[in-house]
Amino acid sequence: MTVSIGLHVSPEFPAMLERIDALGAVLEAEADAAEELGRLTEDIARALLEAGIVVAALPQSLGGYEFSPRQLIETVERVSYHDSAAGWTMMALQLMTGTTAAYLDAVAAADLFPDVAGGDHALLAGHGTRPGRAVPVEGGYLVSGSWQFASGMAHATHVHSAIQVEGTGELRVLAMPKSQVELVDNWDVLGLRATHSIDYHCADELVPTTYTYLATTTQPANGGAIYRLGLVNMSAIGHTGWALGVGRRLLDELKLVASAKSGTRNAAVDTAHFHAAYATAEAKLRSARAWAMEVWRGIEGPLGAGELLSTEQDTLLRLALNHATWTVQDVGQTVHRWAGTAAIRRGPIDRFLRDLGTGTQHITSSPTVLQNCGKWLSGAQPQAHWEFLDLTP
Repeated sequence: MTVSIGLHVSPEFPAMLERIDALGAVLEAEADAAEELGRLTEDIARALLEAGIVVAALPQSLGGYEFSPRQLIETVERVSYHDSAAGWTMMALQLMTGTTAAYLDAVAAADLFPDVAGGDHALLAGHGTRPGRAVPVEGGYLVSGSWQFASGMAHATHVHSAIQVEGTGELRVLAMPKSQVELVDNWDVLGLRATHSIDYHCADELVPTTYTYLATTTQPANGGAIYRLGLVNMSAIGHTGWALGVGRRLLDELKLVASAKSGTRNAAVDTAHFHAAYATAEAKLRSARAWAMEVWRGIEGPLGAGELLSTEQDTLLRLALNHATWTVQDVGQTVHRWAGTAAIRRGPIDRFLRDLGTGTQHITSSPTVLQNCGKWLSGAQPQAHWEFLDLTP
């Protein structure tokens, strides 16, 4: 076990952003092909992985960069700005792989992450909100289940899934080779088409106990303070970055449309109404981003000092994600309203709007989570605490 107490802030961060921006033109050029495939092209996936997007979330003790929460937000934000489906895919691989590396014990970590710095490590994809069944046997569990929305599975080597132990009801998370599950090629959707967010299932597959961890753990076996956030809170980091990157790109695309149309006959973009609408959208997006960063800045200090998150911090990080997501959805409506036919023809605006419409439906930004945030903040349940995405009295 290799654990450090303080919050690591990686010096690799500026170079990471430069590498992502250098791939921007290629991401744009490959976006249509990725939608046709239903996953990122091999060239794009390889380039993003070689840039270190996933390594950014791996523990430094295993050879990873171990970015801080705000560094991870900006990393996902930057990829998502260039391509929303690529950003979503990398966010999912980053989360599942990073948390697996942090929470599995030394035996499993040595097997799955033998040489992170050299590029030799597992990549995990999967889903955890509907647990499968785990029957205890000697040395492990016989696992059966059906899971959905395995974003990035096309590029994964291993599967991350939630399981519930028969007899005790304990919730755990497993890591097992992708060859142990049957993939269901059913990702037929309007948005986020290139994320390969397919279903998968298995029956009575043996998974060693050492390749599982307690789903609610906030005690990493590897790495530093960021992993004390726990799995669900770690997921909020990437989803926040994704929403902010998509919102920024949509407003920048609308600005390009306005520049092209300005001065033409009856151009709506030359009206005071448009200028006010654009300014309002800009203010909303910048405000949502500033508040999200403020929330995470307030978390990073205590986290680095070895403190556990308070219920208020747990609430605010969920609320900041919800607010960012639905603010960007509102910004997207403004872009759709004023972009005219540019919003309905194949191109960045059409693609980003479709991806946004699908991304807003993720469970982490659901109305129920927002209601639970309100329950605690309003004082309706002052003694409650968070268990995953539920507020428990």
